[in-house]
Amino acid sequence: MLFNPINQGYGGNQKIGFHFAIERDFDFVALVHGDGQYAPECLPGLVEPLAKGEADAVFGSRMMESRGALSGGMPLYKFVGNKILTAAQNRLLRLRLSEFHSGYRVYSVDALRRIPFSLNTNDFHFDTEIIIQLVLAEQRIKELPIPTYYGEELCRVNGLAYAWNVAGTTLRARLQDLSLLYDRKFDTSPAAGNVQYESRLDFDSPHTFALEVVAPGSRVLDLGCAGGYLGARLRELGCEVTGVDLFPLADGVELHSFHLHDLDEAPLPVDPGEFDYVLLLDVIEHLRSPEQFMETLAKSMRLNPQARLVLSTGNIAFALTRVLLLTGQFNYGKRGILDLTHTRLFTFATLKRLLDGAGFEIVALRGVPAPFRLALGEAKSGLVLSGLNRRLIRLRKQLFSYQIFATAQPRPSLDYLLDQARAESKARVESREESSLTSSPDR
Repeated sequence: MLFNPINQGYGGNQKIGFHFAIERDFDFVALVHGDGQYAPECLPGLVEPLAKGEADAVFGSRMMESRGALSGGMPLYKFVGNKILTAAQNRLLRLRLSEFHSGYRVYSVDALRRIPFSLNTNDFHFDTEIIIQLVLAEQRIKELPIPTYYGEELCRVNGLAYAWNVAGTTLRARLQDLSLLYDRKFDTSPAAGNVQYESRLDFDSPHTFALEVVAPGSRVLDLGCAGGYLGARLRELGCEVTGVDLFPLADGVELHSFHLHDLDEAPLPVDPGEFDYVLLLDVIEHLRSPEQFMETLAKSMRLNPQARLVLSTGNIAFALTRVLLLTGQFNYGKRGILDLTHTRLFTFATLKRLLDGAGFEIVALRGVPAPFRLALGEAKSGLVLSGLNRRLIRLRKQLFSYQIFATAQPRPSLDYLLDQARAESKARVESREESSLTSSPDR
């Protein structure tokens, strides 16, 4: 038996217990509320799926059997509140748990090692936070039905405060999934290469905009090709595509050639001047020195007067970001325009200055809507929000664009312009001399 000299709270007690289980290398650890509502004899059944390797956490649910909780004496208001909260949490987190609020759980100690539970609250919504962490860490949760017993025990939980904290925690986790904020406790997803880069060819995005710009049959250099999805589509249009990226191509994707290379390391493995189009989609914000990289790129591309740069980056002046700033929030995330790996933040104006300073002339500048389809799938809400965003961009792209899409061409070098001036001067002199000879009277 362990006693805390200072009350650590509901969540704090669990943290110490879980840490003890990890330190002593236990296999499993059980949480059983001490209010007499949960039958100890159910414990072997809850442990069994863990022992068989079928789950990483097992929750005893009072809601799996229809009206079982009510017949066990659960007050109606608690039953309804449990149902409403669970339904809202399932919808936000895209889960299908029968109950988020059980006080009878068994965890695999290995699963606990994989999540930063020490960062969780010491309050009663610790249980919600640990569920979210397990789900994000791709740990398997299994529910089993348990009986419900309610007697004359006292409840020390403030129901309204608990519901508010649970709802707020769940919403924060969902917002982090949408890259609108970042909380270290919910950063539990397994790291795996460039999985954050998905195909974005089914909705308005820099990928679909690039398909409109690049002429079929062109030679294309895709710098930071992110899995190669766009390059593969361009190949179908007859383009010869060379990809360069820090990570390998996605499974099943093939380009004409591919180079595994860090764009921050000079020189590039290929000469950009040999291509008709150079794609730099969602890349410059990740570079250590975008200014130097773009200057070097412009010098190489001047070798081909017809070459075009196709570029995109996040718009830090997006309306939602401005609203968050007004409320004192500036939250980096796992992806999106405030990705944790970004080294630069751009607006339409600052991107124009970057391109101008590097030696590029802008041909066209467009706003890209937020990826509601990526965040919400094919849900009607995603389609409606995407359509609304497109209309707002037409009103004021600097405010309502989630990303900036630009096409540009390198400005001629001073050497080139001087050579052109010399050639033009020589041609004019020769033209005047020829004109003088033809206009002179015969002698």
